[in-house]
Amino acid sequence: MRKTNIQKLTIAALLCAVAVVGSLFSFPVFGSKCAPVQHMVNILCAVLLGPWYGVAVAFCASLLRNLLGLGTLMAFPGSMLGALLCGVTYWKLRHILPTLIAEVFGTSILGGLCAYPVAIALMNQSAADVAFTAYIIPFFVSTAGGAVISGILLYALQKTTVLHTMQTRLSH
Repeated sequence: MRKTNIQKLTIAALLCAVAVVGSLFSFPVFGSKCAPVQHMVNILCAVLLGPWYGVAVAFCASLLRNLLGLGTLMAFPGSMLGALLCGVTYWKLRHILPTLIAEVFGTSILGGLCAYPVAIALMNQSAADVAFTAYIIPFFVSTAGGAVISGILLYALQKTTVLHTMQTRLSH
């Protein structure tokens, strides 16, 4: 039991580091900035570690990115809601495709809507300057990119049975 917890914490720390370093990489897509690494990490956490580790990794990565000046407060609602929703989805269904969809929905729709009050209350933006749905499209672009990348990776790992082996080792 103790060995498994150390392994889970180690993987969580590595994925958090990947998310923080990955925030340096982005590319433009349809006038929006696509930064897919955090969303890829959310999905990997959901499949390997579970929903609570996923939320913890998303929070820690968002906090570190903000402390290092690599992100904004918008990192919190999107990444944490996406991590929670895709983690719970994988925990309940044990299928990759619904997990990918849950990450996209959780981050883009729920996270995008929750970003609105954060922008107004904590970032001093006026309600007139920010549309209620202003964050949904940019969040969607990033999370869709991350879902595609993690989907390719997870399906490849699943095909070679490496995914099952990793999950088995982490569950004991």
